[in-house]
Amino acid sequence: MADSDKNAKVINKSGTLKMDDNVAATKGRKDISGRPMGNRRGNRRGNRNADNTPKEFDTITISIDRVSRTVKGGRRMRFKALVAMGNHKNKIGIGVAKGSDVTSAVQKATTKAKKSMIEFHMDGETICHEVETRATGADVLMKPAAPGTGIIAGGVVRSIIGLTGIKNLISKSLGSTNKVNIAYAVIDGLKQQLPRDEWVGNQGKKTTEKKSAKSAQKEDK
Repeated sequence: MADSDKNAKVINKSGTLKMDDNVAATKGRKDISGRPMGNRRGNRRGNRNADNTPKEFDTITISIDRVSRTVKGGRRMRFKALVAMGNHKNKIGIGVAKGSDVTSAVQKATTKAKKSMIEFHMDGETICHEVETRATGADVLMKPAAPGTGIIAGGVVRSIIGLTGIKNLISKSLGSTNKVNIAYAVIDGLKQQLPRDEWVGNQGKKTTEKKSAKSAQKEDK
């Protein structure tokens, strides 16, 4: 027996040895040339080909429902998934898809969310202005909030806004409680956001201010 195995313990009558934790820590696998080898699990094909680069977009599965359709042979059961994808800045997208199982439904919905990505305007860490949107029977009201307010919203609205860069928001869902309709209403509300210089009455105001500032500088010279 090697010197490092002196602290090993016999755990059955057949003489099977079990090393202490301290002894096991000193053990290591070596190749023919004597160089230490990595963990056997780390050399598997799945880990070798794994992509460890950070992802730009995060995905969240909001809901998974079981739906059925009556056909000639009886009821056909399927799954419907609602997925949201965002980059924690000003890009967000949602996708709804059906599949024969949960995994395929989520994958299809994720692909649709990636294709339907939108880019919206923000005012710091909140939305630019108040907006109320309606999608089928769902009515969603969103208001900008002061710094430190947080996201005051529930369910679907909180899940979608959590994938954006919005940190302060006041929201209220009215009408239908259908999650898909609420998600579409939130996306429509974000689409309608306009920066302050494009509001009615503020158009051209920023340009006029710049011109007046430049003329004042010329007069000073």
